[in-house]
Amino acid sequence: MTAVGHADLTAGTLELLEAELRARLDHLAEGAAGLVRAGAGLPVVFGHAVREAGRKLVVLLPSQETVPAALPAPDQAVAGELLMLAEHVRLLPFDPADRDACVSADERLIACCRQVLAVWDGSPSNGRDATAHLVAFARARGIPVEVLWPAGAARGPAGSRPDEHLSGDTTAGVKAPTERRETRQPR
Repeated sequence: MTAVGHADLTAGTLELLEAELRARLDHLAEGAAGLVRAGAGLPVVFGHAVREAGRKLVVLLPSQETVPAALPAPDQAVAGELLMLAEHVRLLPFDPADRDACVSADERLIACCRQVLAVWDGSPSNGRDATAHLVAFARARGIPVEVLWPAGAARGPAGSRPDEHLSGDTTAGVKAPTERRETRQPR
């Protein structure tokens, strides 16, 4: 399962979504994992919900050849948090600074999932948001899509990102996982 959605969700919306996402994850088959592309906002909230539901989290990082690529500045701070939550990390060749490459990466992510949770207000895709496109992409491939847009959900101003709504704290309103995880040593 993966979650896709608008990049400009407000901090309040992200707080509303964590419980919604967790409820959906509780109903998955045993052993089902959550997959997410590293980024600020929804990926972090989904990552926490996956781990709190006792599921494995797979984080996809961009790469250039076999080396992880640098994420855009807003996503760098949360990438470490996602990596700490991850059971597995996969490198996916794409340029994280190229919107079309990111959409293509999301399409590849969706194509390997059995279900998509879409945090979507129903608006069409445009030059800055591809959520409608990703919903259509999944549905065209027969992948079930559940649309989430809880009462009180909102998007920020055009061009804003979730980290801008969090007053510099990318984890505001996001609870730490309740389980204790051991630090893995390099092999």
